[in-house]
Amino acid sequence: VHCHVRSKMVPKIVRSAVGVFFEYDTPRIVHIRSKKVGVINRFIQLVIIGYVIGYAIVYKKGYQEFDDVQGAVTTKLKGVALTNLSLPGLHDRIWDVVDYVVPSQENSAFFVTTNLIITENQTMRTCEEDPSVYGADCTQDPGVCIKGQPLEAGDGYMTGNCINSTRQNNTKVCEVFAWCETEVEKDPPNPPVLSESSNFTVFIKNNVEFPKFGVKRRNIPSFTDAAKYLKTCRYDSGSNSICPVFRLETITQGAKIVNYQDIATQHSTPLYYYKSFNRSCQMAAMRNIIGYNKTELTTCRFKLNHPPDKFCPIFILSDIVSLAGERYDDMAQKGGVIQIVIQWDCNLDYSQDECNPAYTFRRLDTKDDIVSPGYNFRYAHFYKDAVGTESRTLYKAYGIRFIITVQGRAGKFNFVPLMLNVGSGLALLSIATILCDIVVLYILKARSIYREKKYLEVIGDDAYKTLEGDVSYNHSMEGEEANRNRSQ
Repeated sequence: VHCHVRSKMVPKIVRSAVGVFFEYDTPRIVHIRSKKVGVINRFIQLVIIGYVIGYAIVYKKGYQEFDDVQGAVTTKLKGVALTNLSLPGLHDRIWDVVDYVVPSQENSAFFVTTNLIITENQTMRTCEEDPSVYGADCTQDPGVCIKGQPLEAGDGYMTGNCINSTRQNNTKVCEVFAWCETEVEKDPPNPPVLSESSNFTVFIKNNVEFPKFGVKRRNIPSFTDAAKYLKTCRYDSGSNSICPVFRLETITQGAKIVNYQDIATQHSTPLYYYKSFNRSCQMAAMRNIIGYNKTELTTCRFKLNHPPDKFCPIFILSDIVSLAGERYDDMAQKGGVIQIVIQWDCNLDYSQDECNPAYTFRRLDTKDDIVSPGYNFRYAHFYKDAVGTESRTLYKAYGIRFIITVQGRAGKFNFVPLMLNVGSGLALLSIATILCDIVVLYILKARSIYREKKYLEVIGDDAYKTLEGDVSYNHSMEGEEANRNRSQ
Protein backbone atom coordinates (compact mmCIF):
# COMPACT_ATOMS: atom_id res chain seq x y z
CA VAL A 1 0.00 0.00 0.00
CA HIS A 2 2.79 2.40 0.94
CA CYS A 3 4.63 1.71 -2.31
CA HIS A 4 1.44 2.41 -4.27
CA VAL A 5 0.91 5.77 -2.50
CA ARG A 6 4.51 6.81 -3.14
CA SER A 7 4.27 5.82 -6.80
CA LYS A 8 1.25 8.12 -7.18
CA MET A 9 2.83 11.03 -5.23
CA VAL A 10 5.99 11.15 -7.33
CA PRO A 11 4.24 11.85 -10.67
CA LYS A 12 2.08 14.53 -8.99
CA ILE A 13 5.14 16.33 -7.61
CA VAL A 14 6.88 16.15 -10.96
CA ARG A 15 3.81 17.42 -12.77
CA SER A 16 3.43 20.29 -10.30
CA ALA A 17 7.06 21.29 -10.83
CA VAL A 18 6.66 21.16 -14.61
CA GLY A 19 3.41 23.09 -14.37
CA VAL A 20 5.24 26.13 -12.96
CA PHE A 21 6.95 26.49 -16.33
CA PHE A 22 3.56 26.94 -18.02
CA GLU A 23 2.30 29.70 -15.70
CA TYR A 24 2.35 33.49 -15.98
CA ASP A 25 1.72 36.17 -13.33
CA THR A 26 0.51 39.66 -14.20
CA PRO A 27 -0.13 42.53 -11.74
CA ARG A 28 -3.72 43.21 -10.86
CA ILE A 29 -4.71 46.76 -9.95
CA VAL A 30 -7.00 46.84 -6.93
CA HIS A 31 -8.20 50.33 -6.02
CA ILE A 32 -8.69 50.38 -2.24
CA ARG A 33 -10.56 53.32 -0.76
CA SER A 34 -9.40 53.38 2.86
CA LYS A 35 -8.29 56.30 5.03
CA LYS A 36 -5.81 54.18 6.97
CA VAL A 37 -4.17 52.62 3.94
CA GLY A 38 -4.19 55.91 2.02
CA VAL A 39 -2.46 57.85 4.82
CA ILE A 40 0.17 55.12 5.26
CA ASN A 41 0.86 55.04 1.52
CA ARG A 42 1.24 58.82 1.14
CA PHE A 43 3.36 59.13 4.29
CA ILE A 44 5.84 56.50 3.12
CA GLN A 45 6.00 58.10 -0.33
CA LEU A 46 6.71 61.53 1.20
CA VAL A 47 9.48 60.08 3.39
CA ILE A 48 11.14 58.43 0.38
CA ILE A 49 10.83 61.56 -1.78
CA GLY A 50 12.23 63.70 1.05
CA TYR A 51 15.17 61.32 1.48
CA VAL A 52 15.98 61.29 -2.24
CA ILE A 53 15.67 65.04 -2.80
CA GLY A 54 16.77 66.40 0.57
CA TYR A 55 19.53 63.97 1.50
CA ALA A 56 20.75 62.08 -1.58
CA ILE A 57 20.56 64.96 -4.08
CA VAL A 58 20.83 68.22 -2.08
CA TYR A 59 22.79 67.36 1.08
CA LYS A 60 25.06 64.69 -0.47
CA LYS A 61 25.24 66.63 -3.76
CA GLY A 62 23.94 63.74 -5.81
CA TYR A 63 23.80 66.05 -8.82
CA GLN A 64 27.61 66.34 -8.98
CA GLU A 65 30.51 64.17 -10.05
CA PHE A 66 33.56 64.28 -7.78
CA ASP A 67 37.34 64.18 -7.99
CA ASP A 68 39.82 63.62 -5.14
CA VAL A 69 42.46 66.23 -4.42
CA GLN A 70 46.12 65.77 -5.29
CA GLY A 71 48.69 68.12 -3.82
CA ALA A 72 52.17 68.89 -2.52
CA VAL A 73 53.33 70.67 0.63
CA THR A 74 56.49 72.65 1.41
CA THR A 75 57.38 74.30 4.72
CA LYS A 76 59.71 77.03 5.93
CA LEU A 77 60.44 77.73 9.60
CA LYS A 78 61.69 80.94 11.20
CA GLY A 79 62.71 81.92 14.73
CA VAL A 80 65.70 82.16 17.06
CA ALA A 81 66.19 81.15 20.69
CA LEU A 82 68.78 82.08 23.33
CA THR A 83 69.97 79.57 25.93
CA ASN A 84 71.83 80.72 29.03
CA LEU A 85 72.09 77.52 31.04
CA SER A 86 74.73 75.70 33.06
CA LEU A 87 74.04 72.42 31.24
CA PRO A 88 76.89 70.95 29.13
CA GLY A 89 77.05 72.36 25.61
CA LEU A 90 74.34 74.97 26.16
CA HIS A 91 75.76 78.02 27.99
CA ASP A 92 75.20 81.32 26.16
CA ARG A 93 74.13 80.22 22.72
CA ILE A 94 71.89 81.36 19.88
CA TRP A 95 69.79 78.67 18.20
CA ASP A 96 68.42 79.33 14.72
CA VAL A 97 66.65 77.25 12.06
CA VAL A 98 69.83 75.43 11.05
CA ASP A 99 70.29 74.24 14.65
CA TYR A 100 66.81 73.11 15.67
CA VAL A 101 65.26 71.84 12.38
CA VAL A 102 66.68 68.34 11.81
CA PRO A 103 66.62 67.28 9.02
CA SER A 104 66.34 70.56 7.17
CA GLN A 105 63.73 69.24 4.68
CA GLU A 106 61.22 66.38 4.80
CA ASN A 107 58.35 65.23 2.61
CA SER A 108 55.11 66.77 3.98
CA ALA A 109 56.58 66.96 7.48
CA PHE A 110 59.04 68.87 9.65
CA PHE A 111 60.71 68.37 13.03
CA VAL A 112 61.44 71.08 15.60
CA THR A 113 63.90 70.42 18.43
CA THR A 114 62.48 71.50 21.79
CA ASN A 115 64.79 69.80 24.30
CA LEU A 116 68.33 68.40 24.32
CA ILE A 117 70.81 66.23 26.17
CA ILE A 118 74.32 67.07 24.91
CA THR A 119 77.46 64.95 25.37
CA GLU A 120 80.52 66.99 24.35
CA ASN A 121 84.04 66.11 23.18
CA GLN A 122 83.61 62.40 22.54
CA THR A 123 86.62 60.56 21.08
CA MET A 124 87.17 56.90 20.16
CA ARG A 125 88.93 55.24 23.08
CA THR A 126 88.27 52.97 26.06
CA CYS A 127 86.09 54.05 28.98
CA GLU A 128 83.39 52.78 31.32
CA GLU A 129 79.97 51.79 30.05
CA ASP A 130 77.03 53.61 31.59
CA PRO A 131 75.68 51.60 34.58
CA SER A 132 72.10 51.94 33.33
CA VAL A 133 72.90 49.82 30.25
CA TYR A 134 71.50 46.31 30.69
CA GLY A 135 74.33 43.78 31.17
CA ALA A 136 77.03 46.37 31.90
CA ASP A 137 77.06 45.79 35.69
CA CYS A 138 79.83 43.33 36.50
CA THR A 139 79.96 43.88 40.28
CA GLN A 140 78.90 40.31 41.06
CA ASP A 141 80.32 38.56 37.99
CA PRO A 142 83.30 40.08 36.12
CA GLY A 143 82.96 37.24 33.61
CA VAL A 144 80.03 38.97 31.91
CA CYS A 145 82.50 41.34 30.24
CA ILE A 146 83.38 39.25 27.18
CA LYS A 147 86.16 40.75 25.11
CA GLY A 148 85.18 41.70 21.56
CA GLN A 149 81.43 41.46 22.24
CA PRO A 150 79.01 44.42 22.27
CA LEU A 151 76.21 44.83 24.76
CA GLU A 152 72.82 44.71 23.07
CA ALA A 153 71.90 48.25 24.11
CA GLY A 154 75.43 49.42 24.81
CA ASP A 155 77.68 52.10 23.35
CA GLY A 156 80.64 50.01 22.15
CA TYR A 157 82.61 46.73 22.26
CA MET A 158 83.73 45.30 25.60
CA THR A 159 87.47 45.01 26.28
CA GLY A 160 87.05 42.20 28.81
CA ASN A 161 87.93 44.43 31.78
CA CYS A 162 85.60 45.06 34.73
CA ILE A 163 86.34 48.52 36.20
CA ASN A 164 84.96 50.79 38.92
CA SER A 165 82.17 53.12 37.88
CA THR A 166 82.64 56.85 38.42
CA ARG A 167 78.92 57.44 37.94
CA GLN A 168 77.53 55.06 40.58
CA ASN A 169 79.16 54.29 43.93
CA ASN A 170 80.11 50.72 44.86
CA THR A 171 79.45 49.54 41.33
CA LYS A 172 81.69 47.98 38.72
CA VAL A 173 80.94 48.11 35.00
CA CYS A 174 82.40 46.67 31.84
CA GLU A 175 85.01 48.71 30.02
CA VAL A 176 84.18 49.40 26.36
CA PHE A 177 85.90 50.75 23.27
CA ALA A 178 83.49 53.43 22.11
CA TRP A 179 82.91 57.15 21.66
CA CYS A 180 83.93 58.27 25.14
CA GLU A 181 82.79 59.53 27.50
CA THR A 182 79.60 57.56 26.85
CA GLU A 183 76.24 59.27 27.12
CA VAL A 184 74.72 59.43 30.59
CA GLU A 185 71.20 58.02 30.70
CA LYS A 186 68.96 60.61 32.36
CA ASP A 187 65.65 62.39 32.03
CA PRO A 188 65.42 65.37 29.66
CA PRO A 189 65.75 68.85 31.20
CA ASN A 190 62.64 70.44 32.66
CA PRO A 191 61.79 73.14 31.68
CA PRO A 192 62.76 72.36 28.09
CA VAL A 193 66.01 73.84 26.78
CA LEU A 194 64.29 75.42 23.77
CA SER A 195 60.98 76.42 25.34
CA GLU A 196 61.22 79.64 23.28
CA SER A 197 60.48 77.50 20.23
CA SER A 198 56.80 78.03 21.01
CA ASN A 199 57.11 81.41 19.27
CA PHE A 200 58.75 80.00 16.13
CA THR A 201 56.65 80.23 12.98
CA VAL A 202 56.15 77.83 10.09
CA PHE A 203 55.08 78.89 6.62
CA ILE A 204 53.06 76.07 5.01
CA LYS A 205 52.65 76.31 1.25
CA ASN A 206 50.19 73.89 -0.29
CA ASN A 207 49.48 73.53 -4.02
CA VAL A 208 46.59 71.23 -4.97
CA GLU A 209 44.92 70.04 -8.16
CA PHE A 210 41.68 68.31 -9.16
CA PRO A 211 42.82 66.55 -12.37
CA LYS A 212 39.36 65.54 -13.61
CA PHE A 213 38.25 69.17 -13.75
CA GLY A 214 41.63 70.69 -14.66
CA VAL A 215 41.53 72.92 -11.57
CA LYS A 216 44.51 74.00 -9.45
CA ARG A 217 44.52 75.93 -6.17
CA ARG A 218 46.86 77.07 -3.36
CA ASN A 219 46.36 78.00 0.29
CA ILE A 220 47.61 81.60 0.15
CA PRO A 221 44.70 84.10 -0.05
CA SER A 222 44.41 86.51 -2.96
CA PHE A 223 43.64 90.07 -2.01
CA THR A 224 45.32 93.42 -2.53
CA ASP A 225 47.64 93.59 0.49
CA ALA A 226 48.26 89.85 0.84
CA ALA A 227 52.07 90.10 0.96
CA LYS A 228 52.00 92.67 3.77
CA TYR A 229 49.38 90.66 5.62
CA LEU A 230 51.45 87.45 5.56
CA LYS A 231 54.41 89.22 7.16
CA THR A 232 52.49 89.86 10.37
CA CYS A 233 49.55 87.45 10.48
CA ARG A 234 49.54 84.36 12.67
CA TYR A 235 47.00 81.59 12.39
CA ASP A 236 44.22 81.38 14.96
CA SER A 237 40.72 79.94 14.97
CA GLY A 238 39.17 83.39 14.63
CA SER A 239 39.76 86.15 12.11
CA ASN A 240 43.16 84.73 11.05
CA SER A 241 41.89 81.29 10.08
CA ILE A 242 43.16 81.75 6.50
CA CYS A 243 46.70 82.74 7.58
CA PRO A 244 49.18 79.96 6.63
CA VAL A 245 51.73 81.02 9.30
CA PHE A 246 51.46 78.98 12.53
CA ARG A 247 52.98 79.23 16.00
CA LEU A 248 54.04 75.80 17.28
CA GLU A 249 52.19 76.34 20.53
CA THR A 250 48.97 77.04 18.62
CA ILE A 251 49.33 73.73 16.76
CA THR A 252 49.89 71.71 19.95
CA GLN A 253 46.93 73.33 21.69
CA GLY A 254 44.80 72.52 18.66
CA ALA A 255 45.85 68.88 19.15
CA LYS A 256 44.54 69.07 22.75
CA ILE A 257 48.04 69.14 24.24
CA VAL A 258 47.71 71.09 27.49
CA ASN A 259 51.32 72.17 27.84
CA TYR A 260 53.85 72.68 25.04
CA GLN A 261 56.80 71.90 27.35
CA ASP A 262 55.49 68.40 28.02
CA ILE A 263 55.80 67.43 24.38
CA ALA A 264 58.94 69.49 23.82
CA THR A 265 60.73 67.00 26.02
CA GLN A 266 59.15 64.08 24.16
CA HIS A 267 58.20 64.85 20.52
CA SER A 268 55.01 65.46 18.51
CA THR A 269 53.41 66.06 15.10
CA PRO A 270 50.59 68.55 14.20
CA LEU A 271 47.48 68.14 12.10
CA TYR A 272 46.51 70.83 9.62
CA TYR A 273 42.90 70.71 8.42
CA TYR A 274 41.58 72.98 5.72
CA LYS A 275 38.03 73.09 4.40
CA SER A 276 36.91 74.95 1.30
CA PHE A 277 34.28 75.40 -1.39
CA ASN A 278 35.06 76.03 -5.05
CA ARG A 279 33.03 76.92 -8.11
CA SER A 280 33.55 76.11 -11.77
CA CYS A 281 37.06 77.34 -12.49
CA GLN A 282 38.66 75.48 -15.35
CA MET A 283 42.46 75.47 -15.16
CA ALA A 284 42.43 77.94 -12.24
CA ALA A 285 45.56 78.18 -10.08
CA MET A 286 44.72 76.70 -6.66
CA ARG A 287 46.98 76.62 -3.58
CA ASN A 288 46.72 77.49 0.09
CA ILE A 289 48.36 80.90 -0.57
CA ILE A 290 45.07 82.51 -1.53
CA GLY A 291 46.22 85.61 -3.43
CA TYR A 292 48.28 87.30 -0.74
CA ASN A 293 50.78 89.83 -2.01
CA LYS A 294 54.38 89.75 -0.81
CA THR A 295 53.90 92.29 1.98
CA GLU A 296 50.79 90.64 3.45
CA LEU A 297 52.41 87.24 3.31
CA THR A 298 55.15 88.59 5.59
CA THR A 299 52.85 90.08 8.23
CA CYS A 300 49.85 87.76 8.56
CA ARG A 301 49.53 84.97 11.14
CA PHE A 302 46.96 82.19 11.08
CA LYS A 303 43.82 82.61 13.24
CA LEU A 304 41.15 79.91 12.93
CA ASN A 305 37.94 81.97 12.98
CA HIS A 306 39.28 85.36 11.92
CA PRO A 307 38.67 86.46 8.33
CA PRO A 308 40.93 86.78 6.45
CA ASP A 309 43.60 85.39 8.82
CA LYS A 310 41.98 81.95 8.77
CA PHE A 311 43.60 81.58 5.32
CA CYS A 312 47.05 82.89 6.33
CA PRO A 313 49.61 80.11 5.61
CA ILE A 314 52.01 81.24 8.39
CA PHE A 315 51.50 79.46 11.73
CA ILE A 316 53.01 80.07 15.17
CA LEU A 317 54.07 76.69 16.55
CA SER A 318 52.47 77.23 19.95
CA ASP A 319 49.19 78.09 18.19
CA ILE A 320 49.30 74.78 16.31
CA VAL A 321 49.81 72.87 19.56
CA SER A 322 47.02 74.87 21.23
CA LEU A 323 44.59 74.12 18.41
CA ALA A 324 45.44 70.44 18.84
CA GLY A 325 44.22 70.74 22.43
CA GLU A 326 47.62 70.54 24.13
CA ARG A 327 49.95 72.85 26.08
CA TYR A 328 53.17 73.59 24.25
CA ASP A 329 55.36 73.55 27.39
CA ASP A 330 54.06 70.12 28.40
CA MET A 331 54.67 68.67 24.94
CA ALA A 332 58.09 70.27 24.53
CA GLN A 333 59.79 68.36 27.35
CA LYS A 334 59.68 64.85 25.89
CA GLY A 335 58.33 65.51 22.40
CA GLY A 336 55.43 64.09 20.43
CA VAL A 337 53.70 63.88 17.06
CA ILE A 338 51.04 66.29 15.76
CA GLN A 339 49.11 66.00 12.53
CA ILE A 340 48.09 69.05 10.48
CA VAL A 341 45.24 68.32 8.06
CA ILE A 342 44.61 70.65 5.13
CA GLN A 343 41.09 69.90 3.94
CA TRP A 344 39.92 71.04 0.50
CA ASP A 345 36.16 70.62 -0.04
CA CYS A 346 35.34 72.58 -3.18
CA ASN A 347 32.07 73.17 -5.01
CA LEU A 348 33.09 73.96 -8.58
CA ASP A 349 29.57 75.14 -9.42
CA TYR A 350 30.53 78.41 -7.68
CA SER A 351 33.43 80.86 -7.90
CA GLN A 352 36.99 79.64 -7.37
CA ASP A 353 37.39 82.34 -4.69
CA GLU A 354 35.22 80.20 -2.43
CA CYS A 355 37.57 77.23 -2.77
CA ASN A 356 39.70 77.70 0.35
CA PRO A 357 41.35 75.22 2.72
CA ALA A 358 40.35 74.46 6.32
CA TYR A 359 42.85 73.44 9.01
CA THR A 360 42.48 70.96 11.85
CA PHE A 361 45.08 69.69 14.30
CA ARG A 362 45.40 66.63 16.52
CA ARG A 363 48.03 64.80 18.50
CA LEU A 364 48.85 61.35 17.14
CA ASP A 365 50.93 59.88 19.97
CA THR A 366 49.61 59.17 23.47
CA LYS A 367 50.93 61.59 26.08
CA ASP A 368 50.27 59.20 28.99
CA ASP A 369 52.52 56.40 27.68
CA ILE A 370 54.67 54.95 30.45
CA VAL A 371 57.13 53.11 28.19
CA SER A 372 59.07 55.25 25.72
CA PRO A 373 56.89 58.38 25.85
CA GLY A 374 57.30 61.22 23.39
CA TYR A 375 59.82 61.28 20.56
CA ASN A 376 63.61 61.58 20.43
CA PHE A 377 66.60 60.63 18.32
CA ARG A 378 70.37 61.18 18.27
CA TYR A 379 72.69 62.94 15.85
CA ALA A 380 76.27 64.23 16.07
CA HIS A 381 78.52 67.05 14.88
CA PHE A 382 82.04 65.86 13.98
CA TYR A 383 85.27 67.86 14.02
CA LYS A 384 89.05 67.43 14.31
CA ASP A 385 91.43 69.16 16.67
CA ALA A 386 94.79 70.73 15.77
CA VAL A 387 96.59 67.35 15.76
CA GLY A 388 93.91 65.66 13.63
CA THR A 389 92.10 63.71 16.35
CA GLU A 390 88.50 63.17 15.35
CA SER A 391 85.93 64.18 17.95
CA ARG A 392 82.21 64.71 18.06
CA THR A 393 79.42 66.32 20.05
CA LEU A 394 76.47 63.98 20.54
CA TYR A 395 72.94 65.41 20.67
CA LYS A 396 69.94 63.53 22.01
CA ALA A 397 67.15 65.65 20.54
CA TYR A 398 63.60 65.72 21.85
CA GLY A 399 61.00 67.56 19.82
CA ILE A 400 57.74 67.77 17.97
CA ARG A 401 57.29 66.13 14.61
CA PHE A 402 54.59 67.80 12.50
CA ILE A 403 53.03 65.64 9.78
CA ILE A 404 50.99 67.46 7.12
CA THR A 405 48.15 65.63 5.38
CA VAL A 406 46.24 67.02 2.39
CA GLN A 407 42.79 65.60 1.71
CA GLY A 408 39.47 66.59 0.17
CA ARG A 409 37.50 66.49 -3.05
CA ALA A 410 35.78 68.78 -5.54
CA GLY A 411 32.35 68.39 -7.09
CA LYS A 412 30.74 69.77 -10.23
CA PHE A 413 27.27 69.39 -11.76
CA ASN A 414 26.83 66.41 -14.06
CA PHE A 415 23.58 65.15 -15.59
CA VAL A 416 24.48 61.45 -15.27
CA PRO A 417 24.75 61.17 -11.44
CA LEU A 418 21.61 63.31 -11.12
CA MET A 419 19.60 60.89 -13.29
CA LEU A 420 21.03 57.90 -11.42
CA ASN A 421 19.86 59.34 -8.10
CA VAL A 422 16.44 60.23 -9.50
CA GLY A 423 16.07 56.71 -10.93
CA SER A 424 17.08 55.17 -7.62
CA GLY A 425 14.49 57.33 -5.88
CA LEU A 426 11.72 56.20 -8.22
CA ALA A 427 12.68 52.58 -7.58
CA LEU A 428 12.49 53.18 -3.83
CA LEU A 429 8.86 54.28 -4.18
CA SER A 430 7.95 50.61 -4.68
CA ILE A 431 8.68 50.16 -0.97
CA ALA A 432 5.46 52.07 -0.23
CA THR A 433 3.43 49.53 -2.24
CA ILE A 434 5.09 46.57 -0.50
CA LEU A 435 4.47 47.97 3.00
CA CYS A 436 0.87 48.86 2.21
CA ASP A 437 0.26 45.33 0.84
CA ILE A 438 1.53 43.90 4.14
CA VAL A 439 -0.86 46.13 6.09
CA VAL A 440 -3.84 45.33 3.85
CA LEU A 441 -3.32 41.57 3.55
CA TYR A 442 -2.10 40.69 7.07
CA ILE A 443 -2.99 43.43 9.57
CA LEU A 444 -6.38 45.07 8.81
CA LYS A 445 -9.58 43.39 10.01
CA ALA A 446 -10.92 43.11 6.46
CA ARG A 447 -7.75 41.36 5.29
CA SER A 448 -9.64 38.28 4.06
CA ILE A 449 -11.77 40.43 1.74
CA TYR A 450 -8.73 42.33 0.45
CA ARG A 451 -6.88 39.04 -0.09
CA GLU A 452 -9.77 37.67 -2.12
CA LYS A 453 -9.77 40.75 -4.34
CA LYS A 454 -6.01 40.85 -4.57
CA TYR A 455 -5.44 37.36 -5.99
CA LEU A 456 -7.35 35.80 -8.91
CA GLU A 457 -6.53 32.47 -10.54
CA VAL A 458 -7.58 31.96 -14.15
CA ILE A 459 -7.14 28.57 -15.86
CA GLY A 460 -7.12 28.65 -19.63
CA ASP A 461 -8.43 25.99 -22.01
CA ASP A 462 -4.87 24.93 -22.84
CA ALA A 463 -3.65 24.88 -19.23
CA TYR A 464 -1.20 22.17 -18.25
CA LYS A 465 -3.10 19.78 -15.97
CA THR A 466 -0.94 19.11 -12.96
CA LEU A 467 -3.54 17.55 -10.64
CA GLU A 468 -6.98 15.93 -10.92
CA GLY A 469 -8.44 18.98 -9.22
CA ASP A 470 -7.53 21.09 -12.23
CA VAL A 471 -9.71 18.92 -14.44
CA SER A 472 -12.72 19.05 -12.12
CA TYR A 473 -12.26 22.79 -11.77
CA ASN A 474 -12.28 23.16 -15.56
CA HIS A 475 -15.47 21.09 -15.80
CA SER A 476 -17.19 23.31 -13.24
CA MET A 477 -16.05 26.45 -15.09
CA GLU A 478 -17.37 25.02 -18.38
CA GLY A 479 -20.68 24.19 -16.71
CA GLU A 480 -21.10 27.70 -15.35
CA GLU A 481 -20.33 29.19 -18.75
CA ALA A 482 -22.90 26.90 -20.41
CA ASN A 483 -25.55 27.94 -17.90
CA ARG A 484 -24.86 31.60 -18.62
CA ASN A 485 -25.23 30.97 -22.36
CA ARG A 486 -28.63 29.26 -21.85
CA SER A 487 -29.88 32.13 -19.74
CA GLN A 488 -28.99 34.52 -22.52
